[in-house]
Parts: sequence; structure tokens; C-alpha cells
Amino acid sequence: MGVSISGRSFLKLLDFTPAEINYLLDLSAEFKRMKRAGIPHRYLEGKNIVLLFQKTSTRTRCAFEVGAYDLGMGVTYLDPNSSQMGHKESTEDTARVLGRMFDGIVYRGFDQSQVEEIAQKSGVPVWNGLTTEFHPTQMLADILTAREEFGDLRGKKLTFFGDACNNVANSLMVVCAKLGINFCACGPAARMPHADLVATCKAIAAENECSITLTEDPHEGAKNCDVVYTDIWVSMGESYDLFDERIKLLSPYRVTEELIAEANPHCIFEHCLPSFHDTNTTHGKEVADKFGITEMEVEDSVFEGKHSRVFDEAENRLHTIKAVMYATLK
Repeated sequence: MGVSISGRSFLKLLDFTPAEINYLLDLSAEFKRMKRAGIPHRYLEGKNIVLLFQKTSTRTRCAFEVGAYDLGMGVTYLDPNSSQMGHKESTEDTARVLGRMFDGIVYRGFDQSQVEEIAQKSGVPVWNGLTTEFHPTQMLADILTAREEFGDLRGKKLTFFGDACNNVANSLMVVCAKLGINFCACGPAARMPHADLVATCKAIAAENECSITLTEDPHEGAKNCDVVYTDIWVSMGESYDLFDERIKLLSPYRVTEELIAEANPHCIFEHCLPSFHDTNTTHGKEVADKFGITEMEVEDSVFEGKHSRVFDEAENRLHTIKAVMYATLK
């Protein structure tokens, strides 16, 4: 019997089996092939979805919108100022209204409890476009990108360098444990994943013959590494005042050419974007002027170098998100 996740929400990868995650990855690869070949796939014509965003986005919004259009669906976007949720209307009431009008709901915002409540009350599939705790759609793009490079990923090593207690690091740990990929979180002890999640992932990893490692040593993190991963040091919504503290704490974990050289020669570099790798942005110039730093989590030479797959990864947001929508709505 084939895998089916029709009618389900996509809230966190802990909810899905390895077979179901691999099914979504296979489907993503097929949608990518069809997109590049110009083969129409308007399989969900007549359906409509809403993007309920409490945090703005480039890749997540564009991937859901273009993916929905490719599948034949209509799309409504509600930015933080276009919804009464949390202001004049409760999350529960908003979910029940939107569930009457739309076939699927994307939520991008803050606490995981918010997206869980929307899924519980709306009566339609809900997709997590990012919460404080998890970023599951990003994971599918990350793993598809690595799979395109290496094929079978079982036994490979992925190391996340830097702020290892954020939503991306949490989700990478989960997906690696599920798929038999050795995961390493490399950063200061104060910024490691929560112990309960680590314990959960170690139990899953044991079932799938892989490992979960936490280390403060960048050399250990880089050794035998196939996928070098990092993310920004101050996340969206966090205070600007955190920059000074985070720069001092996380600078030893910047992904440099020297660090890449310690990984496997064939390693690839991934980043979920946006990245602070130069000062070609207003934000980058402000931080450089105030803190005297022109690169943060990754050197520009690595970001633009031969190991980098960040724009393949960004494109794969489209194909993987399309797979999630189709698989849950078909």
C-alpha cells in the first residue's frame, strides 16, 4: 500500500515517518522535473489557500504562492496588518472562519501552539511556514538539496554551526534523526537545543542507525562533515540589542574557508537565508557601523564559493512546498 498523507496538516516533522518524509522528497523531485520541463500540473484547480503571516518572508511566501498557482489554486495573502487574529479576534475564531473559506492555511509566526491550534480548529490542512520552535518546510528543501548532491544520505554527516537552539537547528536535528543522517550541533553550550528534544531525537536516531552529537568544538563539528549548515545569529523578531552578545558568543562558529577545509573535500554549504555575509544591505551596513563586523555567520567567500548550494536550496523551497500542498490536499 502506497504512502498517503491526504487531509493531514504539516506542522512538524516529528509527526511524520521516514517513509512519509521520503515520499514528500520524491514528490518534490518529480515536481521539480515537471517545472523545469514546462509540463503543466494544475492538479488542484478550483481550490483556494490563505497565507496567514505574522512574520514577513521572501522564500516562504513566494514558494507557497508560485506553488499554489502552478497547481491551479487561488491564493490570498494576509500580512501582519491584514488580519484581526490576536487583536480583535481569537486564534480559534480566526481558524474557524478561514477554514470555512479556504481549502488550506499557511501559518508563519511565533509559538508552535498557534499553528497547532489553527490546525485543530480550522478543519482543513494547515502548513507551518515557520514558528519559533520549528521550520519543517525548510527542512525538505535542505534535504532535497543534499540528496541531489550525494544521493543516499544515510550515514552522511550534517553539522549546524552557531545558534543551535533556533527553529532551523531543531528541525534539522529531527529530520536527520528520521532519515538516518548523523547530526551535529556545534556551538556554545548556552545555545544548544532543548534537552527534551535532544532526548527525543536520540531515541529516533537509534532506530535509524545514526547519531546526534552536541559539541562546542568547531574542529569536531567539521571533521568528516558532508553538509556544513549555518543560520543568522539574531532571528527575526529578536531584539537588536542582542547583536553585541551574540557576536561575542558565536564568532568562533563562523563558517570560514578554514572551517570548510576541515570538512570532507566534497562537502556542501547550506543556509536557509537571508544571510549576513556582506554589507550590501541596509541592515548589514547598520550592524557594520555599530559593531565593526562585515560578515557574521559565514564568510562571503564561502557563501559565494564552490561549496555553496544556497540558491539551489532556495529554489527547492518551491518544489518541496508544492509537494506538501499537493500531498495533503489531493
